[in-house]
This record gives sequence, structure tokens and C-alpha cells, in this order.
Amino acid sequence: MTTEVRVPTLGESVTEATVATWFKKPGDPVAADEMLCELETDKVTVEVPSPAAGTMGEIVAQEGTTVGVDALLATISAGEAKAAPAKAEKSEKPAKSESADSGASVDVMVPTLGESVTEATVSTWFKKVGDQVAADEMLCELETDKVSVEVPAPAAGTLTEILAAEGSTVQAGGKLAILSSGAGASAPAAAPKAEEAAAPAAAGGKDVEDAPSAKKAMAEAGLSRDQVQGSGRDGRVMKEDVARAAAAATQAPAASAAPAQAPRAPAPAEDVAREERVKMTRLRQTIARRLKDSQNTAAMLTTYNEVDMTEVMALRNQYKDEFYKKHGVRLGFMSFFTKACVHALKEVPEVNAEIDGTDIVYKNFVHMGIAAGTPTGLVVPVIRDVDSMGFAAIEKAIAEKGARARDGKLSMAEMQGGTFTISNGGVYGSLMSSPILNPPQSGILGMHKIQDRPMAINGQVVIRPMMYLALSYDHRIVDGKGAVTFLVRVKEALEDPRRLLMDL
Repeated sequence: MTTEVRVPTLGESVTEATVATWFKKPGDPVAADEMLCELETDKVTVEVPSPAAGTMGEIVAQEGTTVGVDALLATISAGEAKAAPAKAEKSEKPAKSESADSGASVDVMVPTLGESVTEATVSTWFKKVGDQVAADEMLCELETDKVSVEVPAPAAGTLTEILAAEGSTVQAGGKLAILSSGAGASAPAAAPKAEEAAAPAAAGGKDVEDAPSAKKAMAEAGLSRDQVQGSGRDGRVMKEDVARAAAAATQAPAASAAPAQAPRAPAPAEDVAREERVKMTRLRQTIARRLKDSQNTAAMLTTYNEVDMTEVMALRNQYKDEFYKKHGVRLGFMSFFTKACVHALKEVPEVNAEIDGTDIVYKNFVHMGIAAGTPTGLVVPVIRDVDSMGFAAIEKAIAEKGARARDGKLSMAEMQGGTFTISNGGVYGSLMSSPILNPPQSGILGMHKIQDRPMAINGQVVIRPMMYLALSYDHRIVDGKGAVTFLVRVKEALEDPRRLLMDL
């Protein structure tokens, strides 16, 4: 029985692709879903898996051929064919043959990275070629725009080849490495292969066949092979690599000519020796971009007030021990502020809304973002439906999300969908600040340090624990009256917590 391998759906408005690389040749045994070849379109690279297990038959579309959707690429013969002669021809690649003798090869793939996230950077490899690994043992760590993702070993065996080195950018579903699931020692053969693969890539990819569309794009852009960093298999240059190199080449002169962006003045030699240049992490780059986009997009304004924390502190001190005994979590100030914000958002719903084109989307729920500082940067985990939660549930959620944030264990889903944010700079000693909106949200509350100050109360000067509050809001949909009203309601609820119980 013969199974046909055809071009899959390539995406909206994409009708053809170029066959970039065949990973198998006629006579090779293939497993179901094993990658057979790689197609390159104008936008993305598409891997074609085997539709069935069997033996590789005829390859109809050779590398460099342009094919349409559903075109025939190759055939696969069902059952186990005698592929020994074909495999013997591969003896020049001892790493592969020894791997095959000792056990089946297992691909280590990039896991699903989350909604709207298509690529990641390989930040750290915990294993090297030749190392023995156990099933589910951590092999490497990927860094996306928002979170770090650990990649476990799909099976026990030996790490025979690393395809994406540290610092490489990989696509969702891409191949990271190859494991040999047998117990054979393939390290001595695999290690030289990894070095040989790295050498041609570092030397300009002279021994690696670049994608045909990439060669054409380099010729059109006037770029040499040495000017383009390949991201494909074994350093192979893809069409998108050429586009990135061309964009970088055009941006460099523009940046140097722009009067608003002055070039960095050369530092004295003695200072250069004491400097340290570190590449920004993807998370830090995303934070910088999103905060700047927020300033450029929203009509951001900040209003301030102050709150007397006497009643909240007294209530907390009175019930904190009993609260901990019953709920197993400490009673902090964040639950009071969260409940006060929910209370205020009911009266001023535009602060809990967002702009979508020419529409205003009002949210009849509150997904509260709680900004948290971590060693790698600021993240904002979201507590969903906080308007239906009590003090204990809020404190437990905040503690759990905070711990996961510090450990870098937050998932993409846990940081999406927030409708309003609270940022507590007071834990670092901030007395006053203007928080930046977390788009597409329209409001963010800034908490600050509690400080004893002399206040005039009923004609008497008394010392009270005071905190400055700041509400940054999007003036496109939130008027000054609404912003001030929101902040006053938060102040009133905190200065007299009984108002929260009475819904006043």
C-alpha cells in the first residue's frame, strides 16, 4: 500500500511554497508524524510530517521546486522495507548510524508557547551532546516575550544533537534537538558532528545549502552571505533571515542620521575596560516596547489623593491572628485595596473598560492584575473574577501568583485578560509615582509607602499613617470627574472599611 505525501494548507492567501530541505531520502524508514521535509513560503517555514509509518518511496518534488497547495511531494510504502543498503550509505555520518543502532531517534520540539506567541529564544541548555537524560528531565529553557518555558526530555536516552544553540530564535513547533532513546554511547560521534555543524555556520555557511528564495532575496537586497545570520537547520539561511538583515542594514544609517537620536559618544578606553554590555532579555525588550506603546497610544493622565490607613491597620491587627488560623494565609493590605477598587469600579465602570477601534468595551467583571517585581523584570499576573472573591481567596491568590512569578513559573494565560491593575511601589519605599497603563486597560492604581505624618483632625494636629494614591487613566474614555470619583471612593472605603460591607 502506498501513501501520498502532499503539500498541506499553507495559510490564508498563501498558494505556493518552495521545497527547502528533505530530511529523508528514498529507502529510509519513517515513523508516523516524523518530519519529512521543510517548505518555505513568503511568510513562514512549514514542516511536513509523515502521514503514516513505512519506507520513503519516490520524492516527486526535489529541493528548490515550487509547489502548490495539495501538490504531490512524495510517496511512502507501508510496512517495513529492507532499508539496510540505504542506511549503509549514511556511514559517513556515524552519529546518526550509531544512534539508529542503539535506539530510535526522538525529536525534541519547541512546545506550545501560548496565545499569539510564535517564537522564543533558547536561553540555557542544561545538557550537552552526549549526556544521558531521563524522561521529563529538563533539557533547556526558552525565553519568550512574557515568560520562560522549560523543555523536558520526551524520552530517556542520550542527547545526540543540539540543533538550536543558546541565543538562537526558534519558532513554535520547531525542532530543538535529537535524542537517541537507546542506551548506546553515541557521545563521541555526536560531539564532533555538532562541532562540524557549528563550524560551517560560523564560517558563513559555505557547506550548507541555503534556501533558494533566500539566495534570490540576498541578490535583490545586495547582501553577501556573510552579512546574513541563518536561523534554519545547520545555520541555513532562510528568506526571513534576509529580510531581517536587510531591515537592520537600512535602519542603521537612518538611526545615525536621525537628529533626535544622538549617536553614543565613544567612551575613553579606560572606561570601556570597566563596562559590561549585556543583551536585553526578550522579556525586558517587551516591557520596554509595551510601556512606550502605552505612552504613545493612550491619552494618559494621573490624579492623586491620600488615604489615612488608621482604620485598615487597626482592623488588620485585630483580626490577623484569627484570620490566619482559619484560612491559613496572612491578612495583608492588598486584599483591602483590591476590594476597595472593585467597589469603586462598580460606580465608575469606564475605568474598567477598554477601547476597541471606535467602540468602548465595558467589562461586567473584574480581572485584577497585580504587578509583581521579579529578578527578570516586571510581570502582571491576573486574578480572575476577583469581584466575586472574599478576603481570604484574594490573599491566597495573590500569594500563589506572587510565588509563581518569582520562580518564573507563570503561564501565558495567567498574565492575559486583565481589566484593571494595582501596582504597589510602596514595598520598595516609593513615596509618590505615576504608574504607566497596562494596555489595553484604561486604569491602574499606584500604592505607595505608608508614612506617619502630622494631620489636622477636628482642629487638632495628630500623627496618622498616610499613603499617597495615584490613579493613571486613559483620558480618551475616562473623564477627570470619573477618575477623581474613583479615587475618592477607594479612599472612603479604606478610611472606613465598614462601607465595603454596606456597599456604600
